[in-house]
Amino acid sequence: MPQLMPDVGPQRVIAASNFVYTVGSGLYLTAGVLYFTQAVHLPAGQVGLGLGIGGFVSLAVGIAVGHLADTHGARGVYATTLVVQALATAGFVLADSFWPFVLAVCAAAGAKAAGLAARSPLIRHYGGDRPQEFRAYLRAVTNVGISLGALLAGWAVQVGTLSAYQLLVVGNAIAFAAAAAIVLLLPPVEPAPAVGGPRRLALRDWPYLLLTALDGIMAVQFKVLTVAVPLWLVEATTAPRWLISGTMLTNTVLVVVLQVRAGRAVVSPAAGGSAYRRSGLAFLLSCALISFSAGIPAWAAVALLMTAVVIHTVGELWHSAAGFEVSFALAPRHATGQYLGVFGLGAGLAEALGPGLLIALCITWGRPGWYVVGALFALTGLAAPLVVRRAERRQLAEDGARALLTV
Repeated sequence: MPQLMPDVGPQRVIAASNFVYTVGSGLYLTAGVLYFTQAVHLPAGQVGLGLGIGGFVSLAVGIAVGHLADTHGARGVYATTLVVQALATAGFVLADSFWPFVLAVCAAAGAKAAGLAARSPLIRHYGGDRPQEFRAYLRAVTNVGISLGALLAGWAVQVGTLSAYQLLVVGNAIAFAAAAAIVLLLPPVEPAPAVGGPRRLALRDWPYLLLTALDGIMAVQFKVLTVAVPLWLVEATTAPRWLISGTMLTNTVLVVVLQVRAGRAVVSPAAGGSAYRRSGLAFLLSCALISFSAGIPAWAAVALLMTAVVIHTVGELWHSAAGFEVSFALAPRHATGQYLGVFGLGAGLAEALGPGLLIALCITWGRPGWYVVGALFALTGLAAPLVVRRAERRQLAEDGARALLTV
């Protein structure tokens, strides 16, 4: 398991802010939907629609704010996104009907996407020789924070009163505000010097955009354990329902313990492409095992599902390590924010479209749908090394052209 705090001062500040932030995120991820349906009494269909609208709004924000972080200093921009997210989250308390709910969710989702883009230059600047490895460390910390937040949220869910849920929302907002205050302890990062050429470089980098699309397809895998497996377990298998918690706990523990180690093995874009390929094959195998768990005795279903979860998590570790590597290594240093903002579009689309896709294929269609999803992951992984090589060739050409201009 990674140490709680890094040795380097600025990395400690970023890690501490990330931990506080993810404790708040764990509160919301566990009980946010229940707050709006059980406490505010919005229909589930309206809640789903509002969350979807918020997801699509967030797609438009990351690139612009990432560029702002590159050109005006990442620390202040990132802290501002956290403050906006805190205010929007606090606004949930006042969202007693559909449109106020949509407004608050859109503001919170947009600020979250903006924050991920604005934080990237900080990770690159203070992440040492291998910011990708520091990013993997932060993901392990994220899982610890979310798990703690989920435990705290369990109290509000158990009590079930409006006051308990509102206290949860306020605690979430306070966590985001505290994370912003911690970020301000960082030394300021000077904006990157202006570089000639198109202003929106990332949107003109077609290999990088294609990698973003491939990573977005692969990112649907994050919804397999949180959406598809729980529904499949309840509707199609004889496995006990407590296994839903067991699958999530297994996944979380493995990510916390192994994500940094997995990142250390992916030290170049080519290695990232290979990791994508391995992750796609792991997801194919895990999807097949999940499909086999239907219509068999409970003990056998438990064994198959737990095996599938372990294999899926190994694929998740490789996928995350690959994404950390290629997104940073193939982004120009002076445009880290906007490039990572673009790369976040893939995960944003997976967040918005993934649950519906998995439900339609794996739950509504059934066993054949699992094979289709697994094949989609495998084919995406097989295509990734080819696209990575094309992106590396473009990067070399751009670096050569930039060097000639400075001579």
